Amino acid sequence: MVAASQLRPGMAIRYEGQLYRVLIADYHPGQGKMSGVTHTRLKNLTTGGIWEHSFRADLKLEDLPIEKQTMEFLYEDGDQCYFMNPETFEQVSVSTAVIGDQARLLQPEMRVTVEFVEGQPVNVVLPEVLEVRVADTAPPSHQQTDSVWKPARLENGLEIMVPQFIKTGDVIRLDVAELKYMDRAKSAKS
Repeated sequence: MVAASQLRPGMAIRYEGQLYRVLIADYHPGQGKMSGVTHTRLKNLTTGGIWEHSFRADLKLEDLPIEKQTMEFLYEDGDQCYFMNPETFEQVSVSTAVIGDQARLLQPEMRVTVEFVEGQPVNVVLPEVLEVRVADTAPPSHQQTDSVWKPARLENGLEIMVPQFIKTGDVIRLDVAELKYMDRAKSAKS
C-alpha cells in the first residue's frame, strides 16, 4: 500500500477494482486542518483511457509491481499487436488502444520493452528515437530558408512536418514521444 501523497509517474496502482498507470502526480500539502491532496492523471491499463482525479493525500492505494520483458514485435491484426519473447517463444497481445498512436511505429522484428502487471501486458515502451524512411513528400526547395517546413508521409503512413531539404526516400530520425522530426539519419545516403 502507498499513500496518495507518495504517487509518482510510472507507478501502477489499483483503485476501485481498476488498474491504472500514474502519468502525472502533483502533491499539494494542506494548511491548518485541511489535509493535502494529490492531483493525478491516470491511464486505465485495460481500456487505455485517461482519467484525471484528485486523491486525499492520506488515502492508501494498492501499488502494483511492474515486470518488464524485452519482446519482439510480430504483427498487428485488427486492434491487437502481437509480441513474442525471443527466449521462451511465448506470445502475448496488447490492444492498440493501450499502445496509442505509437503503435503505427512498430515494425516486424523490432525489439521493445513490454510491461506486465499481474501477468497481463499493459504497456509497450518504444525507443526514444527511431529511424524511418520518408515515403512521400514535396521535392526539396533550396530557395527557401530552413525554418520553412513541409508535410511528409512516412513508410508507416504517419504524417509529420519536415524541413524543406528532406526528399522522398530519405531516412530521418523521429522523436517517438512527440512524433516529430529530429534530424536526417547519419546512415542516409543523399
